[in-house]
Amino acid sequence: MAKARHLFGTDGIRGPANIHPMTPEVALRLGMAVAAHFGRHGRVVIGKDTRLSGYMFETALAAGVCSMGAEVMLVGPLPTPGIAYITRSMRADAGVVISASHNPFQDNGIKLFAADGFKLPDEVEVELEGQMAPGVLDPRVAHGAEIGKAIRIDDATGRYVTHLKETFPPELRLDGLKIVVDCAHGAAYRVAPAVLGELGADVITIGVGPNGTNINDRVGAMHPEAMRKAVLENSADIGVALDGDADRVVFCDQRGALIDGDAIIAICARDLASRGALRSNAVVATIMSNMGLDRCLSAEGIKVIRTPVGDRYVVEEMVRGGHSLGGEQSGHVLFLDHGTTGDGVLATLQVLMVMLRSGKSLEDLASVMVRFPQVARAIPVAKKVPLQQLPRLGALIRQIEAELGDEGRVVIRYSGTESKLRVMLEGPERDPLEGYAARIDEVASAELGSPTAA
Repeated sequence: MAKARHLFGTDGIRGPANIHPMTPEVALRLGMAVAAHFGRHGRVVIGKDTRLSGYMFETALAAGVCSMGAEVMLVGPLPTPGIAYITRSMRADAGVVISASHNPFQDNGIKLFAADGFKLPDEVEVELEGQMAPGVLDPRVAHGAEIGKAIRIDDATGRYVTHLKETFPPELRLDGLKIVVDCAHGAAYRVAPAVLGELGADVITIGVGPNGTNINDRVGAMHPEAMRKAVLENSADIGVALDGDADRVVFCDQRGALIDGDAIIAICARDLASRGALRSNAVVATIMSNMGLDRCLSAEGIKVIRTPVGDRYVVEEMVRGGHSLGGEQSGHVLFLDHGTTGDGVLATLQVLMVMLRSGKSLEDLASVMVRFPQVARAIPVAKKVPLQQLPRLGALIRQIEAELGDEGRVVIRYSGTESKLRVMLEGPERDPLEGYAARIDEVASAELGSPTAA
């Protein structure tokens, strides 16, 4: 039986800064463990987003790596996919991202990439946790001239910008397109405007003034209202909203309609398939993706393969099955022909490419997918009891599934990062779904308790 992870969740270690497990002490021990696992004389890339606490964790991680005799390469603020790219292109042994993605600035997180730019499998994270235990690595620390050093990669942003531009067809330019880009005061605040501007677009920017505490604050993919407003006010052709570490993106068409990850996958899958470039003639999505995606793509003979929630599970299935396109409704979209993780700027370029080649607006392209109504709830809970041990909730879910039949779904799971039960219902009409959601909320709260009551 596989050992459980205690520090690592579905996407690394995450939590409020300076509260366990997101403390400098944990970061120091993790830096030591990474260096020990990937080689005493190895090289480790460390990058971050724009959170105030990033300085603290960057220093602690670097100290841990150097204490074991490995070398640190600091890239500063850079999108998560950019750090994965630099890890591969610099032939480093591992990459470390300091970011809590779409969370508020008070939180932070640490996630890891192997030398190939892919996230670490669960078993490696379990091994790292074991090495982080007090005293385990102390006898192996470096001394004297064996202690590692840290260097700064000053041109990391330029390297990543060049990489992104090289994924865009050389015969195409963005001249004449007016694009609103909201960088969430996050890691892409320099990258995204540079890429779009250098390709010829008229770029209108939002969220490009990070101060350490304003990341994701009423801007970005989690708050696309600012982007939508700017698109309408400036008569832009398209709006782009990234999250704090720029591995996810939400779009807005010229009329202000929001376009999520499911529609992005539908647009790009149809384009790739039409050019014979969709490997395996299938896409990978999670259990949260809308049934409308299946209906849209099945009409083109494209299969949708579903995984548990989490872009790491999407990537694992894509690699296992040799698929080229996948992603999540939340806006993580993966193009394995160009990168190893979700990349909001890369996804933007791919959508713009389809717009230019087809001569169609984003509104027209997105209209091919007719979505089913969805209702989502995040129910705070006092404890996370295995769902199969909750008889009342289980009976209610079975009853709702029977009533929905083949025209709907119920997806229920615990959050990997918060004390919440996440529920998603899908069906032909919204009103019944709202009623079902209220009943699930009532029964789940009764069986699991609420944090305040606890």
